[in-house]
Amino acid sequence: MERKLVFAVNGERFELAKVDPSITLLEFLRTRTRFTGPKLGCGEGGCGACVVLLSTYDPVSDQVKEFSVSSCLTLLCSINFCSVITSEGLGNTKDGFHPIHQRFAGFHASQCGFCTPGMCMSLFSALVNADKTSRSEPPCGFSKITKFEAEKAIAGNLCRCTGYRPIADVCKSFAADVDLEDLGLNTFWKKGAKDANVGRLPCHDQGKICTFPEFLKSEIKSSVDILDNSKNAGLPESQWYRPSSIRELYELLNSDSFSKSRVKLVVGNTGSGVYKENDLYDKYIDLKGIPELSVIRRDSEGISFGAAVTISRAIEVLKERKESELHSNKRLVFSKIADHMDKVASPFIRNMASLGGNLIMAQRSQFASDVATILLAAGSTVCLQMASERLVLSLESFLERPPCDDRTVLVSIHIPSWSSAIESSSGIDGCIVSEPTREANILFGTYRAAPRPLGNAVAYLNSAFLVHVTLDKISGDLIILNLHLAFGAYGTEHAIRARKVEKFLVGKVMTASVLLEAIKLLKETIIPKKGTPHSRYRSSLAVAFLFKFFQPLVKDLVVPEKNGPVDSSGVAAITEYPNSDINECADISSHRVSHSEQLNNPNVILSSKQLVEFSNDYHPVGEPIKKAGVEIQASGLPFGAFVYSTTPLAWIKGITFNSTLASQKVIAYISINDIPKEGKNVGGSTMFGTEPLFADSLTVCAGQPLGVVVAETQRHANMAARQANVQYSTENLEPPILSIEEAVRRSSFFDVPPVFYPQKVGDLSKGMAEAEHKILSAEVKLGSQYYFYMETQTALAIPDEDNCIVVYSSSQCPETAQGVIAKCLGIPDHNVRVITRRVGGAFGGKAGRATPVATACALAAFKLRRPVRMYLDRKTDMIMTGGRHPMKINYSVGFRSDGKITALHVDIFINAGIAEDISPIMPHTIIGALKSYNWGAFSFDAKICKTNLPTKSSMRAPGEVQGSFIAETVIEHVSSFLSMDATSVRKKNLHTHDSLVLFYEGSAGDAPEYTLPAIVDEVASSSSYLDRLEIIRNFNSCNKWRKRGISLMPLVYRVALRPTPGKVSILSDGSIVVEVGGVEIGQGLWTKVKQMTAYALGQLSVDGTKNLLDKVRVIQADTLSMVQGGWTAGSTTSESSCEAVRLSCNILVSRLKTLKQSLEEKMGTVSWDTLISQANMQAVNLSASTYWVPDSSSMMYLNYGSALSEVEVDILTGGTTILRTDLIYDCGQSLNPAVDLGQIEGSFVQGIGFFMYEEHVENSDGLVVSDGTWTYKIPTIDNIPKQFNIKLMKSGHHEKRVLSSKASGEPPLLLAASVHCATREAIRAARVEFSSTNGPNSSPTTFQFDVPATMPVVKELCGLNNVEKYLEAFASTHQKVEANQVLGTV
Repeated sequence: MERKLVFAVNGERFELAKVDPSITLLEFLRTRTRFTGPKLGCGEGGCGACVVLLSTYDPVSDQVKEFSVSSCLTLLCSINFCSVITSEGLGNTKDGFHPIHQRFAGFHASQCGFCTPGMCMSLFSALVNADKTSRSEPPCGFSKITKFEAEKAIAGNLCRCTGYRPIADVCKSFAADVDLEDLGLNTFWKKGAKDANVGRLPCHDQGKICTFPEFLKSEIKSSVDILDNSKNAGLPESQWYRPSSIRELYELLNSDSFSKSRVKLVVGNTGSGVYKENDLYDKYIDLKGIPELSVIRRDSEGISFGAAVTISRAIEVLKERKESELHSNKRLVFSKIADHMDKVASPFIRNMASLGGNLIMAQRSQFASDVATILLAAGSTVCLQMASERLVLSLESFLERPPCDDRTVLVSIHIPSWSSAIESSSGIDGCIVSEPTREANILFGTYRAAPRPLGNAVAYLNSAFLVHVTLDKISGDLIILNLHLAFGAYGTEHAIRARKVEKFLVGKVMTASVLLEAIKLLKETIIPKKGTPHSRYRSSLAVAFLFKFFQPLVKDLVVPEKNGPVDSSGVAAITEYPNSDINECADISSHRVSHSEQLNNPNVILSSKQLVEFSNDYHPVGEPIKKAGVEIQASGLPFGAFVYSTTPLAWIKGITFNSTLASQKVIAYISINDIPKEGKNVGGSTMFGTEPLFADSLTVCAGQPLGVVVAETQRHANMAARQANVQYSTENLEPPILSIEEAVRRSSFFDVPPVFYPQKVGDLSKGMAEAEHKILSAEVKLGSQYYFYMETQTALAIPDEDNCIVVYSSSQCPETAQGVIAKCLGIPDHNVRVITRRVGGAFGGKAGRATPVATACALAAFKLRRPVRMYLDRKTDMIMTGGRHPMKINYSVGFRSDGKITALHVDIFINAGIAEDISPIMPHTIIGALKSYNWGAFSFDAKICKTNLPTKSSMRAPGEVQGSFIAETVIEHVSSFLSMDATSVRKKNLHTHDSLVLFYEGSAGDAPEYTLPAIVDEVASSSSYLDRLEIIRNFNSCNKWRKRGISLMPLVYRVALRPTPGKVSILSDGSIVVEVGGVEIGQGLWTKVKQMTAYALGQLSVDGTKNLLDKVRVIQADTLSMVQGGWTAGSTTSESSCEAVRLSCNILVSRLKTLKQSLEEKMGTVSWDTLISQANMQAVNLSASTYWVPDSSSMMYLNYGSALSEVEVDILTGGTTILRTDLIYDCGQSLNPAVDLGQIEGSFVQGIGFFMYEEHVENSDGLVVSDGTWTYKIPTIDNIPKQFNIKLMKSGHHEKRVLSSKASGEPPLLLAASVHCATREAIRAARVEFSSTNGPNSSPTTFQFDVPATMPVVKELCGLNNVEKYLEAFASTHQKVEANQVLGTV
């Protein structure tokens, strides 16, 4: 009998007879159903955009189990008889939206909307499971979920737009323990109002959504007997097998059809997110049907987990409180293991990933596993099944074996119980003192250092320590009887036991000298393999964690740190120690904590405050209405994939494809040879020149497109592209230019047109002569940054009649794409129609860098005469699209003793990559930001370096963010030189209005518009800067291993308005259609345009704007409908579009006003619908368009703001926690405060990523290797300020601005440098404490601090050997004291 795959999606039954076993649930949903809410963001399980709820049903217990999963990794065949709920299943436009959707909209928690469906499902999963607990019933409208659980529910989901704060508010709004008045700006009540109550929120109704339909339960019940009695209850017709025993498994594996096939054993398939599959498999075997692999046994000996048990289920079991284990060492160890596992990956991965799969990856593929390390320390064993035998091995022995073959199955993992005896019940070999068994205390601690405290990031190093100690009743010393010291993820083949250190410590009394010797041995053990990034840092982490664990055992080293422990790096808290005083310090939940400690603890809820001054002058403009379409956001053609070069400069001798299952799926390969003879090899274009679509005979950079593979599915196209073999030759070619230094040496530069080269200010030589001090030739470097828009580059091309083509492109500049496609295909522009509906995040990366994708897609469709879609996988996107410009800067500055700077000269070297793109404007934007201070005299030289790297392009605040950072670096250097507070130096060099006019000629505005000095003063006073500065000094003097810093910085940001078209049409029923040149990329452009339309037409309506807002629809950008659309960039497109729409509306008003007056004379009051109906009958033109051109005298203006940030640095790990940020930004009169607030928060957090976290790494050929969510870490909810306070300043009427509004999208990003500067202050305090320097000529207070300030960078500057230096000094002092005591006695 043919078996079929049966499952439900949003309550609908699906039955499939034959299924491609490699298809994922996400691919099925997006290509075979209408449920396209889940999105493909990374294909690695690292972003959360694809999260859905998966439910299973147990007919025996009649229980439904719900959990979130990553649908991009979940294989469709694995969900037989399961139920899937997507965001559309919660609610939609037809059936009404779910309270989660409504709260996302009401709390302004969605911008581009790409991540929102996944966020909704992660939260929904958490709510469902919290409401099923036995906790007491919450008040009506709330869930049983706690604030912390709610916030943590989306810890694995990425968002590049919002900055997370409003999303956290949505989550917490469901928690009964939340204070609703603490939640941020929303549409349910006014901030600070007394009516903040749950009744005003969309009501949470437990159980409203049926997660498992009754029809599916009935089918399962009726199928139980058939499935139980059937051998291999899989889907053999689909090459999907599900054996019911180990014996059946090996019968399959040993059969002829399997022995000649590529076979994949699967449980959750999450490993495919780590190790990409380059080819298809013939057959799949689902191991979840084997009971032995899913069984859990718990007894006095410990806990045994079947290898198919998920990590989430293991955590649940390990956390279970057994009466026999209360307050015992057994529960202590199990609980700590569970706590650490809770930081492995994210919930939707842990729900599918198996313990066995994790360990197999660690053993076979050298995966940097946390699970392996902590289980190794716990003395775990594993059971292995091979073709001919079954083995029980220690985990250590298992990891040391040669890599397991694909016929070896991990059956189970056993974690022993640990008693107070010095030997574990498992009997596994450890380092044990040879004396009779005696009672001892067990200490167990686990640690990890990673960029994200809550998990979802691979550790730089992880470790776990289990120790038996006993108290010598005579001396009072603690003696080590037995210990396991495990380390992993540091650049080793697998986790290891530090056996030499263990052997040395057994039997010892722990003293500073003993610990120091143990550390020396450890440094000889923990040696990362060659080529491991940050190897010295990783080795120092091993020392730090060993010290942190053993420090409480050394009596004289126990110096309680003030304000409690810190966990900024995600290090798990250590277990209780035998000394009761230590216990009180170690258990952070057992004592009252200060406000500063609460901010520092990663388990503490985020807090925020938003102050917004509203304006009713232009209602509904100025109202914080929710973003247009948020609820919807929450809620068979071939595909193309690029083949790209992996070599920076080489002749292309040929391209072939491996003969594989994947390459057999190829429909066509499109290359330069397929460009029509009338066309040109062009894939990008700016005013500075063009860029080829494909390499011809010579590839000029790694990542350059060579061609496009077209296949029936995107997955097959991606796989086939990876099967390409490119033959290269470097004969007669010079070496490539891969660095700024090499470009300078070889004079490889792009020209900068004089019109874009800024003017110098003052006389440098005179300014230097006036200086009392000088700093000469200082250097600073800034790295690149990848856009990490949630939606990668995508396009859909559809051939049309008459040699035309329609292209849907995710682009910030459809008009540019139209022109390039036309040139490539050799057809007129009017034959190319480019449509952009909305964009899932852009940040500049969907401007020039989107055009090659749209053009390649159009070429493929044009060639094949059939529609083609391209959706770049995350790796290809990261490799090809360039990103922010890296830079090297040298500066010389002259200044007086009071901190006033008299002269500054900077030499700027900008890495542009292989093509110009927009690079020639970079000097203009960099220098514009550098002019934010009054330098006295200011000169510069800027060079645009041409290198054999992918083209760099505009990224949010291009040039301005680098220029501003250079300015702050100069200020910091001067203040350090003079030993002055940096804030006082900043204030000393702020512009007066006169100097502002001199530095920003033509854009400074009138004196009343210069609000910066007042903003800086308000930030300092409202945040109690001086008081906090003194508190931080006291904190740093009392805490050796944690240091804090604080920094206040100002913002001056110049923007320019551009000509923009707008069109408003009123339809016969009174509804309104609006077109603008700008594209909705998540910045709220459509929302502001709707408000402006309602305001401008409101004078025609009886009730003003009240009902007009709902009648307005803004439609997609269309290059054949709205010409001269230009670029959506530079933060001003929203206001420019609004002005174009306002002028169009004014034309309509002038046409209709006379008619309205005549109708009122006849009829009295005239409704909007009547007015429009009469206008149609009288042939009034109800469509108006305009092309707004800003006045040249006011098209550029300045934006002002200021931010104060406080951080805490963990000296042992280099982890930085942002404790608090206070930010004030002058928005003029905001067109929509909620939208602008979201832009400010999101921009600031993206800036945190650039300055602190996002490490853009290339290999020796210039090929990007930080090419996915595993290796490139943007901020998550656990990286943002613990307290985030923002005020939108309403600075009054600005006559020359659009309704007195100002830009908000890009400027606040620069203020994130305040976090970097505060980190510098904390590092400086550490360097003074430990007298750390970078060399013989450097000082503790002055050092080069580049971007990004990742954990390795911070720790290296604090000192990699501080622990050793501290112990050496301590031991030396202790010896002298003992010697003096002996002499005194004599």
